[in-house]
Amino acid sequence: MIEARHLRVLRAVAATGSFSAAGRELGCTQPAVSQQMKALETSVGTPLLVRTGREMRLTQAGEALVRHAAGIIAGLTAAEEEVAAIAGLRAGRVRLVSFPSGSSTLVPTALAALRAAHPGTRVSLEEAEPPQSVDKLRAGDCDVALAFRYEGAVGAEEWDDLVVRPLLSDRLVALVPERHRLARSRSVAIGELVDEPWIAGCPRCRGQLIEVCAGAGFTPRIDFATDDYPAVIGLVGAGLGVAVLPQLAIESVRPRGARAVTLEPAVRREIVALTLPDLAQVPAVRATLDQLARAATR
Repeated sequence: MIEARHLRVLRAVAATGSFSAAGRELGCTQPAVSQQMKALETSVGTPLLVRTGREMRLTQAGEALVRHAAGIIAGLTAAEEEVAAIAGLRAGRVRLVSFPSGSSTLVPTALAALRAAHPGTRVSLEEAEPPQSVDKLRAGDCDVALAFRYEGAVGAEEWDDLVVRPLLSDRLVALVPERHRLARSRSVAIGELVDEPWIAGCPRCRGQLIEVCAGAGFTPRIDFATDDYPAVIGLVGAGLGVAVLPQLAIESVRPRGARAVTLEPAVRREIVALTLPDLAQVPAVRATLDQLARAATR
């Protein structure tokens, strides 16, 4: 019989590459990890790891088991949480991963309301951009992922295996220095910025910028690139270039020295909260999704 604790150890070894590193991550000793891995290999009747000096790699059987382990562990966690909530043993816990502009706008409102309604629920927050955040969810490393994808983007990520709670449609806006020739315009076409130096955002947003500009017949000259939205806004405010940012990012930072102008034609990104089907039944996770949806309407 395969035990869940052994699967957790296997995932840690696969992620870290060694027994000692897995032990540090799990808070146990290297011999304890080695012992549990031997017990797991005995249970399944085949080697799961190939040891070559200090390095380890998964066998084909090990890769298959790691692939299934995330779903198995997530299902067990969901079952434990739901039973505990029904039994009244605890209100629940939720591990939330969000992209930065979501962390500074939607998340605070949602978590404040969640705490008021369910004081015993514990929520942890980690920041990651999609697709990394979605990968964490699928791997069982979080319970809810706040994510986004651009409408009509080439190679848009599929979420068919996940529970998707739509939150809002976030429109992109052009950001220009307040003394820029287009700063007083009601709207601007992306092609009007063809000769401007650009400040680009996160890798996914950067790719979307290049795609939108290509549709207008030009390649943007990117002078600066940063994952930090306040830095993008600061660089624009200092007159060092122009940018295209989601409206949600503008709301989270006061754009000193910069002015937001409506971008035409409209480019939007879909903001969603994601979870696994098993976890969607957990009361604490369901309450978190509900509060995120309410926060998006305010």
